[in-house]
Amino acid sequence: MGTKLARISQLSRENPDMVFTSIGHLINKEMLKECHEKMDGKKAVGIDGVTKDEYGRNLERNLDVLVEKLKKKAYKPKPARKVEIPKDNGKTRPLSIYCYEDKLVQEALKEILEAVFEPHFYDEMMGFRPGRSCHMALRQLNGMLERERTSYVLDADIASFFNHLNHDWIIKFIESKIKDPNIIRLIRRMLKAGIMEDYVYTETEEGSGQGSVCSPIIANIYMHYVLVWWFKEAVAPHMRGYCGLVVYADDFVACFQYRDDAEKFYEHLIKRMRHFGLSLEEEKSRLIKFGRFAQRDARLKEEKADTFVFLGFTHYCSTGRSGKFRVKRKTAGKKFSKKSREVYQLIKLMRTRPVPEIIRKLNQILVGYYHYYGITDNSSGISAFYHHVYRSLFYWLNRRSQKKSYTWEGYQEMLKVYPLAQPKIYVSIYT
Repeated sequence: MGTKLARISQLSRENPDMVFTSIGHLINKEMLKECHEKMDGKKAVGIDGVTKDEYGRNLERNLDVLVEKLKKKAYKPKPARKVEIPKDNGKTRPLSIYCYEDKLVQEALKEILEAVFEPHFYDEMMGFRPGRSCHMALRQLNGMLERERTSYVLDADIASFFNHLNHDWIIKFIESKIKDPNIIRLIRRMLKAGIMEDYVYTETEEGSGQGSVCSPIIANIYMHYVLVWWFKEAVAPHMRGYCGLVVYADDFVACFQYRDDAEKFYEHLIKRMRHFGLSLEEEKSRLIKFGRFAQRDARLKEEKADTFVFLGFTHYCSTGRSGKFRVKRKTAGKKFSKKSREVYQLIKLMRTRPVPEIIRKLNQILVGYYHYYGITDNSSGISAFYHHVYRSLFYWLNRRSQKKSYTWEGYQEMLKVYPLAQPKIYVSIYT
C-alpha cells in the first residue's frame, strides 16, 4: 500500500495541475489492516466503547463488514464523544473522541490526503507534517528575525480555528486536487457525523473535531489556501520590502521590513479570514516593532523592546557574546505556570507511593520537558522548572505523615540514590 501512496505523491508532485478522480478504491482491506496496526490502543474509546484489542479479536470479519459497507456506500461514522480539556487561559478546548472503526477510516483518508497534498504545501507550513517539528518552525523564524531585514512582527492566532472550519470550503479545497466522489462522500460524512455530549446529540454544521485523525491534514489544507498560498503568491510579490511567514497549525508569525507593508497585510488578513469563516484572536494577535532596530530604538528611549510568544516560547531582543543583535527565547510564563501546577498536583496525588516510583514518573516528565523547552538560551527556563519539581517533591514527601519524613540533608542524600533528571539543552536553534 505504501508503494501506491508513494506513486500518487510522485504524480501529484510532478503534475501540479493534476486532479485525482479515482483513488477511493485504495481504501481496501489491506490498507485498513495496515491502519489498524498503526493505531494506538491506549487512546480513549468512542461512544460504542470498543477498544483496539476488542476490534482486533475478530479483525478479519470486522474489516470484511467495513469494506462491504464502504463498497455499498452504506458506511456512516458514529457521532464523536465530546470532552472539555482545560486551556492556559482558564477556558476549555473541546476534544472529539471517535469510535475505533471510524478512526481506521479516518487514518486511511489521512494517508490519501497527505499523499496528494503534501507535495503542494510550502516550506512555511510546519505543523502536523512528516519530517517537520516545532523546533524546525522556531529555527525558520529565528532566521527570519536575525538574518533578514525584519523590523516588524505580526504575531497572530486564529480564534477557535478547528471549531470554525467551513465544511463547504473544506470540500472545495479538497476538490481542487481530488474529485473522486467516494473520497468526497466519506469526508462529508465524517465532518457531519455530529457530537454526543451528556447523551445529547448535536449536529456539526462547521469545524473538524480536534481528536479526529484527519483534522491535522484538513487544517493544513485549509491554511494552505486561506493563508500560505495567498501570502506567497498574492501578498509577497506586492510588498515594498522583505516579508516572511512561518505557520504552525493555527498559530503563525509574519515578519516585515516596513510598517506600511505590515499594516496593509494585517488589514487584508482580517477581511480574508472573515471571508473563509474565521477570525483572529484579538488578545493574541498584534503588530509590534521587533528586531535589531527595535532593540536600538528601545535603548535610546530607555525602554524595553516588545516581546511575543510563539509555540510556547517568549521571543525577545538581545545580543550575543560579540555584542551583535540576537533573538533569544525563554519558556512562556503561562506555559511554565500551567506545567508547574500540573506537576505540583501530581506529586500531591502520588506522595504516598514508594519514592522510586514517584522519582521514575517525575523523570519522565522532566526529560520530556527538557526535550521541548531545552533549546538555545533557555537554560534558566528549564532550570527553574527543575527547581520547582525539586522543591515540590520535598514539600509533599514531608506531608505523608504528621512527622517530617526528610530534613534537607536527608532529602539530598535520598536524591543521590534516586536522582532527579538534571536540566539539559537538547536542541540548538542554529543547526
